Amino acid sequence: MDNKFPNMNYDADAVINEFKEKIKWPKNNEVQAVVKPARMPLRILLSLLMTVVIGAAAYYMMLPALNIHDTQMYIYIILLVAIFMVSFSIVCRANKKIERKEYVKKKSVIPIIIIAVVILVMAVGYVAGVTLFRAESYSKLMTVTNGDFNTDFDEISYDKVPRVDERRAYTLADQQLGSLSEYKSQYVVSATSTQINYNNTPARVAYLEYADVFKWFNNTKDGLPAYMMIDVVSQKVTAVNCVEKFGEGIKYSPTELFNEKLIRHIRFQYPTYLLDTPNFEVMDDGSPYWITPVLDKTIGFFGGTDVKGAIITNALNGESQYYGIDKIRNDESLNWIDVVYSEALVIEQYNYYGKLQNGFWNSIIFQNDVNLASDGSGNIAMADDVWVYTGVTSSESDTSNFGFILCNQRTKELRYYPNGGAMESAAQESAEDAVQNYGYKATFPILLGIQDKPTYFMSLYGTSNTVKGYAFVSLEDKTVVGTGLLDTAKSDARALNNAVANYIDALKDKGAVNQNVNTNDVLVDEKDMAGSENDGADNTENQLKTITGEVTDIKNSVNDGNTVYYLQIQGKYYYIKVTDAMEVLLISKGDTVTVAFDKNSGGSFIPASSVTVK
Repeated sequence: MDNKFPNMNYDADAVINEFKEKIKWPKNNEVQAVVKPARMPLRILLSLLMTVVIGAAAYYMMLPALNIHDTQMYIYIILLVAIFMVSFSIVCRANKKIERKEYVKKKSVIPIIIIAVVILVMAVGYVAGVTLFRAESYSKLMTVTNGDFNTDFDEISYDKVPRVDERRAYTLADQQLGSLSEYKSQYVVSATSTQINYNNTPARVAYLEYADVFKWFNNTKDGLPAYMMIDVVSQKVTAVNCVEKFGEGIKYSPTELFNEKLIRHIRFQYPTYLLDTPNFEVMDDGSPYWITPVLDKTIGFFGGTDVKGAIITNALNGESQYYGIDKIRNDESLNWIDVVYSEALVIEQYNYYGKLQNGFWNSIIFQNDVNLASDGSGNIAMADDVWVYTGVTSSESDTSNFGFILCNQRTKELRYYPNGGAMESAAQESAEDAVQNYGYKATFPILLGIQDKPTYFMSLYGTSNTVKGYAFVSLEDKTVVGTGLLDTAKSDARALNNAVANYIDALKDKGAVNQNVNTNDVLVDEKDMAGSENDGADNTENQLKTITGEVTDIKNSVNDGNTVYYLQIQGKYYYIKVTDAMEVLLISKGDTVTVAFDKNSGGSFIPASSVTVK
């Protein structure tokens, strides 16, 4: 046997490199041939099918309007082209064979050109609508007329204006929903609400949302059972049961997930319309509807946003009808609609008017007669419509307004009032300073006329977001302040009248009104005020029911800073805040009490209006 090793006279690295050269993947510039894959018609068909399937799913999620004025449509077109290019590359197996990769690259020229053209069209459409070139067109989006303060505000009484804003209305609705055992575990109150005039009463309406996806699976078949109605004057909250009142729940809303999702439902009905955010409103009989403004781009492709109509959708069955803006403005049968023009849109259009009426360069350099809406806005109910209120100030930082505007959210009628004075934020600070020992905060002001004097009205609220009092501040002189607090007045109506009386006295001290003005002539009868509030809230004495019995259990909790006691009587819990009935602190198990509550209340947890120990 030969024990010698075989001949090892060779370079191992050279052998390995030679082997690599034989099997390596060629570089792109080394490929001499571009091979067209076989069965090209079939591959193109497969690519198109993949594009259709993926594109349909993308459309279902994106919901672009098939409209040249919608930027989403251009993005969707680019996405479709990209999907086709990727699909074509996959079916041609370009990732496996480099010669096919080169073929796909050569055939990608046309899709790339399509994308470039789409981007170019978007760029041209955008440039055609920039304010630099179209300042005059932007300044004419809004027509401004002068209003007369004393005439227009004469009909607005301080006891009929909203006392809670959207944030406080949400808190009230959320607290009320928490007391309704049949709803509270399944639904939550939407953070957005719409201010409307409901049978000539200022109110906010908020729809419910499913608490989570599991609650959606459990309840979507029947829809949302109710919506919340908040009387912003009396602060009474009502859960309107749609199933009991109309025989079915709300099937179409933003909280749904598939075809019943509101914006998707409307998009499939009106594929070419530019849709704004839908507003939840109700007719005078309480029927729930969605009002979806239909937008138009009037300057270039994407500028000059305005409203050309609205889609009215029945929230119960999804039936929709489009109405042009002229019909909405003039048809009395549609007067129940309150919000077609959003606050953001009307303020944006006024700012274009205020900045650009003397040209683009004037708005930047000289700024002659340039004015803007001040920060923040509120709502006023007037002539059965809802109006946006905001002050008007200079383009420079300032603490005063030289006027204010009202804009009708249904018709876009805008009135300018040249009544100058303190900015809203300054008025809020004055009101808060007057009650600084309580630490209360003020809501955004509403402008009223008190003794023909433009006056800011604000509600004062504590950490629990509940109303604690009211304040009046003079527009002309923010040091003139009148406040009234529930803690001392022990009545909402009395607190409001106290604030007015203190304000009139402050005006007299400043010499702003005649010393002979009789304050009692300005005050509203507290019995009438309370009765009116209760009527609007559907909470008269005839609506109250009492129960007397032994307290078998007592529980308490802290909700939004308020201590709430729950008294179990005859198997049900009746709850009330300590601040509303201090006697509950003295009640023990076994005591006999009388509880008053709304006879329409149901469930295992019932809100009480009073508790009396027998």
